Amino acid sequence: MNTRPGAPPPGEGSGPPARAAGLPPPAERGATVIPDRVVARIAAQAARTAQSRRAAIPPDRDAPAAPAASAATLSGWVRLHLTMDLPYPADIPRICERIRQDVGERVAQLTGLEVGEVTLTVRRLVTAAGANRGRVR
Repeated sequence: MNTRPGAPPPGEGSGPPARAAGLPPPAERGATVIPDRVVARIAAQAARTAQSRRAAIPPDRDAPAAPAASAATLSGWVRLHLTMDLPYPADIPRICERIRQDVGERVAQLTGLEVGEVTLTVRRLVTAAGANRGRVR
């Protein structure tokens, strides 16, 4: 078996490109930081999608206000807060739980951050136009 002087021994190959370029291992190079406002925008878009899937506002009503979101990131995990309109009558706790789950999963998928908490505030309940609004006697 012939080897050239200076060539790596058989079986060791040339290694990953980072080592060939003299860069430190990936774990020592640093991290990608996603600003809170970017995570919040991703969460707001995920909330819009979840709202249309899980809690569609009746078409005979004014369009609901767009969901709002805020985010606080710390050491690879994020805490989200959502504010949105929901339809009424509906099973509000069940809808909220499903929206929280959908948003948490989507934000984790798109950012790589662990979603530690998702809180949801219902801004207003939107009723159908034909709902009886009279008092009960």
